[in-house]
Amino acid sequence: MFALNFNNTDMHIFYGKVALIAYLKTIKTTNSTIGFVPTMGALHQGHLALMQRSLKENDDTVVSIFVNPTQFNNPEDLAKYPRTLEEDVKKMRVLSDKIILYAPSVEDIYEGETVSQHFDFDGLENQMEGKFRPGHFDGVGTIVKRLFEIVTPTNAYFGEKDFQQLQIVKKMAEKNNMPVNVVGCPIFREDNQLAMSSRNERLTPEERKEAALIYKTLTAAKELFQTSTPEETIAFVEESFQNNERFTLEYFVIADEATLLPIDHRNKDKNYRAFIAVFVNSIRLIDTISLN
Repeated sequence: MFALNFNNTDMHIFYGKVALIAYLKTIKTTNSTIGFVPTMGALHQGHLALMQRSLKENDDTVVSIFVNPTQFNNPEDLAKYPRTLEEDVKKMRVLSDKIILYAPSVEDIYEGETVSQHFDFDGLENQMEGKFRPGHFDGVGTIVKRLFEIVTPTNAYFGEKDFQQLQIVKKMAEKNNMPVNVVGCPIFREDNQLAMSSRNERLTPEERKEAALIYKTLTAAKELFQTSTPEETIAFVEESFQNNERFTLEYFVIADEATLLPIDHRNKDKNYRAFIAVFVNSIRLIDTISLN
């Protein structure tokens, strides 16, 4: 398909990879850089911050909006994931009319075979999200690899809220010899410190307010971790959520940042991070915090 322009702006919007690839060939030079921000839409300030950084650091910026079916192991979650393309385009236009948007169909990405490629991420995929969402990271690896092949970015920007995903994308690029610099960017938070997420839109105002407990518990755990064992810190977090019937704690893990393996003792030469997944009624939220 060809590029479409909304409201006569200069913003280029592509619904097909053939047209996007052809257009990118016309603007690339030997020394130019392309920044890339892959998203599933329902854009919030965290996404826009990634785009701002890409716009600042690169000659051109491509943003993708694609709800990837192969990374959902819960059909209901896929069905309910917010799809707000028109509103997303408005937000991007306010930010910059120089953004190049790629909003493909499932057919354009998967060409009739909507299945994941199998990846070996050296064990990074077996912890936390991978443990509780079987096949999730095969889906992530499949879509990110395909998008990197289409866009051929110089730099690609990912939020640290999905820190495990960030590490896995870096590993995927490395193992597939893809010449892209994968950049991790700080978590953006709402006024009550809830990590920004497209899923937050499904929370009621009361749930959104009470979800501040997640980051509050993480910061308390970080403080406790300085003087207590990992086991004691985990017990504290588990107890914090047992006392609130609105929340169901799926996991809380203290892991080595490099390997993502859970730890049972501290080593002063390593970097550690806490990872959490919580259900607020049926809505699943994740967050993370550095413990160093």
